Amino acid sequence: MTRSAPPPTNPPTTRPEHDLLGTRDVPADAYWGIHTLRAVENFPITGRVVGQDPHLVRALADVKRAATVANAELGVLDAERAAAIVQACREVADGALHEQFVVDVVQGGAGTSTNMNANEVLANRALEILGRDRGDYAFLHPNTHVNASQSTNDVYPTAVNIATRRWIDALVVELERLRDAFAAKAAEFRDVVKMGRTQLQDAVPMTLGQEFATYAVMLTEDIARLRESADLLLEVNLGATAVGTGLNAPLGYAARAVAELAAITGYDLVSSPDLVEATQDVGQFVHLSGVLKRVAVKLSKVCNDLRLLSSGPRAGLGEITLPAVQAGSSIMPGKVNPVIPEVVNQVAFQIVGNDVTISMAAEAGQLQLNAFEPVIAQRLSEGARNLTHAVAVLTDRCVVGITTDAALLRARVEDSIGLATALNPRLGYEAATRIATEAALTGASVKDLVLASGLLAADELDELLRPENLTSRTSQESSR
Repeated sequence: MTRSAPPPTNPPTTRPEHDLLGTRDVPADAYWGIHTLRAVENFPITGRVVGQDPHLVRALADVKRAATVANAELGVLDAERAAAIVQACREVADGALHEQFVVDVVQGGAGTSTNMNANEVLANRALEILGRDRGDYAFLHPNTHVNASQSTNDVYPTAVNIATRRWIDALVVELERLRDAFAAKAAEFRDVVKMGRTQLQDAVPMTLGQEFATYAVMLTEDIARLRESADLLLEVNLGATAVGTGLNAPLGYAARAVAELAAITGYDLVSSPDLVEATQDVGQFVHLSGVLKRVAVKLSKVCNDLRLLSSGPRAGLGEITLPAVQAGSSIMPGKVNPVIPEVVNQVAFQIVGNDVTISMAAEAGQLQLNAFEPVIAQRLSEGARNLTHAVAVLTDRCVVGITTDAALLRARVEDSIGLATALNPRLGYEAATRIATEAALTGASVKDLVLASGLLAADELDELLRPENLTSRTSQESSR
């Protein structure tokens, strides 16, 4: 009698895992475990998960790798487990398994859920590398092995420092491109004479090139301030463990782990001279947030200028024309709006609000730990990411395509009452004021009124009122 083959069995869809609260079933194909499962249930807050921040995931993997190398060298981990964990860290840092980092970026617990998400993903991937099943924690455990010599309280802040530094590096690249775009426009418009304005009223002549050069200078200054503040992130508390005393970490671990992390990241990382202070202090984030706000506020001011200068095109200032990137109205035919500067304005408004959140979160820290670093990290990364994208758009879809009508701007200068200011040294303030007032009342030009009064000869007046002379005094002085 021939026996039939047994019916195929379906593989289990879940695996049991346990923690101090009990046992739960975790999807069998998940690399995360029970701690991550509970965090997902507890923190459905923003809808944005850690895996959507590639710099943070990469930084977590880099920190775990550095810790593993130090632990192996100091005899805390055996070579087999350490090699598997290091390989898993390398893979995650290179972009693998980011979809397995599923906890919300804003969470209670000072970042413990994020750290445990990383521990579980790395442990289960290391188990696979060793030919074992996911969840075989008796052999390689997320806490005992992946988190050896560590605490959330030194891993998470260190990873946030590195991730934030990478966001700022990307922002600086885009700010440099925007600065160069403004500098190129300054050179293009160096001979375009226009009226300068103070308090939105006609002031004295300048060039459009000088106006755009100012924006390039502002950005140069802000890039320098950003770099200075980003350097504060290079001091880390890795090795502090829970409160800064280094409990459960072997002698020499902190120095070895930080040195390895510096080699992995390429940053000149140093260990904080006082790990107890560093574990509770978030001053570097407060400082950076303030500088980021400075950049955003000044960029918003520049975008306000671009919107004013391009207003019209016929009933506004109309001094520059921004590239038309989309139709501006669902009802008004032919209308084009300054949508690119407007979106940068809105990102700037977000960053100002982020700074308030970061300040409150920093102030709310208590005793040996600040429990609110997740929202600090989220606000900083969001602000830097959004501003990076906004600056790129401003450069590529606005600034590089700005044009002007030089003849129109020059005619406005020659018709402006502001030319009377140039007569002060020759005629005195009172006489120049009378000329300016009469020009405003009658609509006559400053030049015609001076000639009619006989106060100056025509050739001397022409020389005094030549717009090129009025706009180049500062540059002439500085070049002497």
